[in-house]
Amino acid sequence: MSKRAVLTDKAPRPLGVFNQAIVANGFVFCSGQTAQDPATRTLIPGDIQAHTHQCIRNMSAVLEAAGSSLDQVLEVNVFLADMKDFAKMNEIYVQYWGDVKPARTCVAVKTLPGNTDVEMKCIGLVRGASSKL
Repeated sequence: MSKRAVLTDKAPRPLGVFNQAIVANGFVFCSGQTAQDPATRTLIPGDIQAHTHQCIRNMSAVLEAAGSSLDQVLEVNVFLADMKDFAKMNEIYVQYWGDVKPARTCVAVKTLPGNTDVEMKCIGLVRGASSKL
């Protein structure tokens, strides 16, 4: 198996010892993205809906750097600080995928990085990889 790390300035640079994503065997495994501004690495202002948009924009930038896109996403994991935000998050989430949405898990957790209200991670295919699988 070969694998490579993905790093783009169009998404927040990771802190610590992890990568924005790993590409291996035709798949891209994206690390969790919060609503950070890529330039300042601070959380953008706004509510759960603004934060959901930013999480998905950040994931999209990482996917593009990996040779993938939101259309190639197979699974999304959503972490909420409060399950009361589920409906408002979902109103934004559904705007990003067509009729065949990725498999998804959504769970509430005690605390998220930077005390944000939402974090998302995903697994997708690298463009052209489906013919190799």
